[in-house]
Amino acid sequence: MRQRLPTRTQNTHESRIEAAKDGDERAWAEIYEELSGPITGYLRSKGASDPEDLSSEVFLQVARDIHRFDGDESKFRSWVFVIAHRRLIDDRRSNARRPDEIGDFPQNIDLAGGDVEEEVMAHLSEGRMREILDTLTEDQRQVLALRIIADLTLEETAVVMHKGVSAVKALQRRALGSVKASLEGGRLKL
Repeated sequence: MRQRLPTRTQNTHESRIEAAKDGDERAWAEIYEELSGPITGYLRSKGASDPEDLSSEVFLQVARDIHRFDGDESKFRSWVFVIAHRRLIDDRRSNARRPDEIGDFPQNIDLAGGDVEEEVMAHLSEGRMREILDTLTEDQRQVLALRIIADLTLEETAVVMHKGVSAVKALQRRALGSVKASLEGGRLKL
């Protein structure tokens, strides 16, 4: 399970968020280390065109706007995921306006070679994850991405989705029930 941003002690009981606001590089590194994986995973699960690049944009936005943030560490995590969600929407709009490029050439070719097995396994697991998520409604996918991949609490998920906690619980229950039924029915194999 994830570790919450614990308060750290300097001369006073200043949290990492307050330390980051004051320019503490260690605090920024700790915040980034804790949240970058879940943010990138969330963006990847939602089909971002370049999840790593978009994640970097999220943290640049966080760095620009952290001075405006006011709240505890749980609210901070939700705030970062709201930024990620908005960046994802912007990315989708931008890609929809962009004309299709001629040819479908790979962007990152590893000329020195790579671990073929690792690459195949990464594509298989991503394909299976997409297959499972495609059986769900958009709201159900959103809840699972935020709850499981991003590891947000029910309350944090409700804030990001602009829904009540009971609505998030219901969406999660229906989503997991649908996945279970698909797995039991043999339609999906893991």
